[in-house]
Amino acid sequence: MKKLMKRILAVGILCVLMLGSVSCSVPDDENQLSDITKTPGGSSGELNKDAYNVKIDMIRGVLEKYYMGDIDYDKATEGIYAGFIDSLGDPYTVYFSAEEYKKFSDTTNGNYAGVGSTVTTNAEGYAEFVKPFKDGPAYNAGVLPGDIIYEIDGENMAGVDLDTVVSKVRGEAGTTVKIKVYRKSTKEYLDITITRGNVQTPTVEYQMFDGGIGYVIVTEFDKVTESQFNKAIDDLTNQGMKALIVDLRDNPGGMLTTVVSMLSRILPKDLLLIYMEDKDGKREEHFSNSKKTVDVPIAVLINGNSASASEVFAGCLQDYEKATLIGTKSFGKGIVQSLIPLGDGSALKITTSKYFSPKGRNIHGVGFEPDIKVELDPELKGKASVDPAEDNQVQAAVDFLKTQIK
Repeated sequence: MKKLMKRILAVGILCVLMLGSVSCSVPDDENQLSDITKTPGGSSGELNKDAYNVKIDMIRGVLEKYYMGDIDYDKATEGIYAGFIDSLGDPYTVYFSAEEYKKFSDTTNGNYAGVGSTVTTNAEGYAEFVKPFKDGPAYNAGVLPGDIIYEIDGENMAGVDLDTVVSKVRGEAGTTVKIKVYRKSTKEYLDITITRGNVQTPTVEYQMFDGGIGYVIVTEFDKVTESQFNKAIDDLTNQGMKALIVDLRDNPGGMLTTVVSMLSRILPKDLLLIYMEDKDGKREEHFSNSKKTVDVPIAVLINGNSASASEVFAGCLQDYEKATLIGTKSFGKGIVQSLIPLGDGSALKITTSKYFSPKGRNIHGVGFEPDIKVELDPELKGKASVDPAEDNQVQAAVDFLKTQIK
């Protein structure tokens, strides 16, 4: 398990998805979808449907004749679809069964039944907890940030895609899930039983610090986040806010429409916020559309787990010199996924384009560098909750903003 000590992340599905923009041509009906499936376009080899059908029949015949166990053909069919997508080797392109798609939709709406934590996938192929929500089921059961999900109900999770891991963790409120985690800080395996609950994702928390410095934590960019963020900014403004900290640390991303709306609340109308280019070079642009602005000094906190929509937010404000980035280099996810329902309850989430900051920066695999680099104090790493007064990165932002307040 030595390799598991490496903290190199490959952003997970829970909320790294930019669903607000579909930059590919999405079929309007089943006939169009059927036409698309007949076109091999751009593949390294055409799908030989006759050979495929023959081999599937052959495999089925062998299993029915010799296999000792029962065969669940519905499950096998779903596995074929998922395997097709998995063969692409793109961790962000995923097949959702009807059940998985429903659970995913519930999550992006900000409400679901589960354990209450954001998760991601590390380079070793295991899912790990990023931030258990305070007083949520995982938090109360003793889960800590960085705990690696080794087993779920006795099943090893090595190499299992994050969507599948999440679907196994979720379930009806009141039911339990047994998770074996590997805790890097103590180098031990722990068996943790979590009682699932109804979770409303607390995507925005805020408070006013002394000196009129507003502090807003954004944990994800879900559908509910826009209204929560606007409420926080309006409330802090009414309290006489003189400067603002937006904390995007450990925020794995979310929905494009949400981050565009939140940037529009800060920046003047008609500014370019982000643009995308698909594989054909077709460009799609998004502009600010609000008459409101935030006219105080801003600092944005980022770290290696700030990804996707978090990087759109941070990079845009950095491009316009509207905010100073403080912390450590962001994750580096500069590609966009689009969600395409398949008409039978299932869906595909596929990579369809690259995104660029207003100045044309694509940071996929690179990340955004902070303007002021501040490493988190080692003793704070792995804690489930840290008081802002004890958080050296937050205090670095406070100290910087005090010099900017007029």
